[in-house]
Formats: sequence, structure tokens, C-alpha cells
Amino acid sequence: MLKGLAITPPILGRIAIGKVVEKDGKRLPQKDDQFTLTSQVQNREGWLPHPLDESLRIAQGGKLRRIPIRLLFNEPDLNLRAEYSLFDRNTARPLCVGDGEQCRRRTQDGMQSLPCPGPDNCELAQGGRCKPYARLNVVVGDEDPLGTFIFRTTGFNSIRTLAARLEYFKAISNNTLACLPLELRLRGKSTRQSHGTPIYYVDITLRDGMDLEATLAHAQQMALDRQEVGFDQHALDQAARQGFTNGDFEEQEEDAISVVEEFYPQPGTDNHGQTTSHTAASPQPVQAPANLTQKLTAQSRRLKTSKTNPPSNSQQPPQSPKTAQPASSNTSH
Repeated sequence: MLKGLAITPPILGRIAIGKVVEKDGKRLPQKDDQFTLTSQVQNREGWLPHPLDESLRIAQGGKLRRIPIRLLFNEPDLNLRAEYSLFDRNTARPLCVGDGEQCRRRTQDGMQSLPCPGPDNCELAQGGRCKPYARLNVVVGDEDPLGTFIFRTTGFNSIRTLAARLEYFKAISNNTLACLPLELRLRGKSTRQSHGTPIYYVDITLRDGMDLEATLAHAQQMALDRQEVGFDQHALDQAARQGFTNGDFEEQEEDAISVVEEFYPQPGTDNHGQTTSHTAASPQPVQAPANLTQKLTAQSRRLKTSKTNPPSNSQQPPQSPKTAQPASSNTSH
């Protein structure tokens, strides 16, 4: 196995809520109020629809807001991987991935493991460079039992809801998560931050027309049938975990270009491709790739130095009474 290359589930297509459109010579993300299943092929107009998209859409009267799915793994964190991720917007290269405690960061000195303060407290995350980013792999249809569709999101509502649902369904199904017949469902809500405009997020629910008892009975029977023919779910989960950890970053550069374009737009645009008032008044320049890499390297070196050479109060010269500042000035902000 090639070291440094993350081995991820085979991808048959994408699940999206919206698309990237061209406006004023720029390609910007545009949200939608329904799902779209696409293939992995795109042209100038965007990603080509997957054949399943049309059949599911017809069954729901035109608006695709429910997708019947099955999960590939019993372990929730294998189906849904969520991390704080920082990409270089100019090169689309992943630079730093963390969980709020530790991160893996690409620097000029190579890959390093460093403390992760999270986007709110990291100086490298300014301007929306770093945000929660999740990938959910699900099985749609019966064409390929190990092939998946991938749903990517940077939305808190989707990430939090999906993570909770996966843990709950695993618990109530006696660890037969991969055998449950479920569906992705698009939900909407309004918040004060959205100014009454509905925002959409993704949930995992029971399939339409099936209650909890029928769902659990189906899962138990499917688990028994698999066991009789020698299907080893535990070995599948273990192989997937080893594959994910084989690389420093899950996203490869060829996929990262589309990820950055859709989920990490330039500062000053919202998810609808509109210019925000704050950025319009105070535009923030985009940093060049070399400068960002140097900044990452400099911070990692400072962290290393602070660990190996902790500051000593005895080495600091006494402060002159004439220049000493009141203690309250350090906490005024």
C-alpha cells in the first residue's frame, strides 16, 4: 500500500445541495432547496446528473428531498469523517486538519503534529480559511454493494445532526448500523442569523413508510443472512480504518479543487454567491501560497521553541516603574 495515500471508499457519484455557478466572471457556490445526485463527470455547465437522480426525482414529484440509503460501516466515524480543515485557496492543497486538540499540518519542514486551538482561536483560520468540514459516504441503489455516493458539507447543522443520528442508530440497532434501511432527508429552518431566510441541512431518518420496529427487524435479519454467507462486517470496518489513516489528508488535490471552489469561496461571498456588506466595505486580500506556507511553518517553529525553551521569570529584566503599565490595561479587551 502506498504510504501517504488515504484509501477511501469507492465513489460512484456525489450528493449535493446546490451547485457552483459563474457570475461576473467568477465561479461561486449557490445553494438549493433539494438534493442532486451527480456522476463524477462534469462539463462546462457543471456535474452531469447520475441516472438515479431522475428516477428518484420522478418518484417524489420533481423535488428530490429524500434519498433511500444504506451505510457501509457499523462504526459511525467511518461513515462520517468531520474535521477542522484548512485549504490553500490558490492551490487547493490541504494544509492543516485538526479536531480541536491536535492537528496535522503541512509546513516547509514536512508534516507535523501540533496543538489545534480550533478556528475561533487560530490566527491561521482568519477569513474563513479553516472551518468544520465533513464527508459522509452512503450506499444508494443496488448496483454496487461497496460503491458509495459522497456528501460533503461545512454546515454545523448537518454535521451535528448526522453525527448524532449515526451514534443513536448504532446504539438502538445493537451495532448493526450497516444493515439499517435509512434515508437522507433535507430539512429547513430559519434563524435570526439567516434573517428569516430558510437554511437547509441534512438528516438521517427512517425510510418513508417504515416504523422503528420494522427497521430494526430488517436489520437483524440482514445481519443474520450476511453471517450465514460469511460476510465479515468487522473486518470491513477494520480495513476502512486502516485505509483512512494511511494518508495525512483524505482529500486528494484533484478533488480538493472542487471542494475549495464550493465550500471555501473567497472572503466576501456568502453561500449564495453574494458579496457581504462587511467585506465590501473592508476587503481582505488573499494571501499568496508561499506566504501562507511560511506562516504555517513559522507558527509551528514558535510552538516547538516554546516547548523546548519555556520562558523563565528570572531571565526577564525588571520593568522600570516609569514605564510600567497598569495591570488593567492588559485585560481591557
